[in-house]
Amino acid sequence: MYDSDSGKNKCRIVVDAMGGDFAPQNAVLGAIQAQQENNKFELYLVGKKDAIKKVIKSNQLSFNDENIFHAEEVIEMADAPTASIKSKPKSSMVIGAQMVKEKKADAFVSAGNTGAMMAASTLIIGRIPGVGRPTIGQAMPNQAGISTLFDVGASVDSKPKHLLEYALMGTIFTKEIYGIESPKVGILSIGEEKEKGSEVSLAAAELIRKTNLNFVGNVEGRDILKGTVNVVVCDGFVGNIIIKFGESVLDFLKFKFKEFAGKSLINKLKIALVRSSMREILKDFDYQEYGGVPLLGVNGISIIGHGASSPKAVKNMVLRAYEMHEKNLVSKIENSIKQYSNLN
Repeated sequence: MYDSDSGKNKCRIVVDAMGGDFAPQNAVLGAIQAQQENNKFELYLVGKKDAIKKVIKSNQLSFNDENIFHAEEVIEMADAPTASIKSKPKSSMVIGAQMVKEKKADAFVSAGNTGAMMAASTLIIGRIPGVGRPTIGQAMPNQAGISTLFDVGASVDSKPKHLLEYALMGTIFTKEIYGIESPKVGILSIGEEKEKGSEVSLAAAELIRKTNLNFVGNVEGRDILKGTVNVVVCDGFVGNIIIKFGESVLDFLKFKFKEFAGKSLINKLKIALVRSSMREILKDFDYQEYGGVPLLGVNGISIIGHGASSPKAVKNMVLRAYEMHEKNLVSKIENSIKQYSNLN
């Protein structure tokens, strides 16, 4: 597919229609909404064809039947990640990843089994040369705007060289996607002092100091929401705990508001007066606004979504995949990794 307007090959995005708790409904609706909002990319849907067509018909939508690829198997949320990739070769997730590997698509988006999606992306699409560990990044709002946290769960036993890779890939992603020219990078630690941290974080800091990254050294947990840096680097074990805790804060605040309102009629009126303002403020913490998380370091674009993704979340996942393709992130990451391949 050639885009005559831009003079280059048109971006091709394949969406796992069977991925997520509400598949194929939310996956199909979100994907088509993304294309309705931006028609500059080619959209493919992979999954059980009859089920996909039923969603399209029942919602009175139109979609090119030739862009629906049948997959007779589905990797369920409870399936063992790596084992399911091998035991279900005809699943939508395996077929979607295979399309990217074979250069039949540029990006793969799925709200399905997270572990299986990581396995499919790493084992089938493959890693960028020189990348030891792909990384999942998460955007987080803060007082200065936004920051990104790498890694948030792709691996839990990172070595210093891996943290260096996270810093390099995270910097490119943050610069290109959020328009921050020289992102500040910090390693998450138990204190700002240079000598504080684990053996891994201390060794990683020494490696990062040898690069041209805008490295400020150690940062603490409170710096994430303060916005001290734009890219926070940590082991996936720590990052995943931070993200899961952060996700719980919004539900806790909603609970406290409801509890407060239930104490009296006056309290209900107080909450009613500020409800719209609170909804707007808390919007920044809604995962649907960011869609999914990118898996950086694989030789293609891979976006992993929340299992409960709404059509809006899926739409934003697809649009993020398109943006990453347009910014040529895979090639830029490859060049950056190559530049510092001699550091150890």
